[in-house]
Amino acid sequence: MTDVLNRPDETLDLRGTPCPLNFVRTKLKLQRMPLGELLEVWLDAGEPVEQVPDSLRSEGFLIEALEVSPEGYFALQVRRPVV
Repeated sequence: MTDVLNRPDETLDLRGTPCPLNFVRTKLKLQRMPLGELLEVWLDAGEPVEQVPDSLRSEGFLIEALEVSPEGYFALQVRRPVV
């Protein structure tokens, strides 16, 4: 996982969204995106940032970056795999 964010194709703001809804919404969004596109998801600290990346990885999505923004939320970049 890198700490350099790329330009995402789409952004999904899930700050304030509880688990497991943030995972479900992220997965649904990724499934609607074209193969190979990059989604940036904004998550709160704690359970969301601890659970969502691992859950997405276990579903076959590619975690490319995870950084803390200057505003204090986490920016997770995840790509829908081509295969």
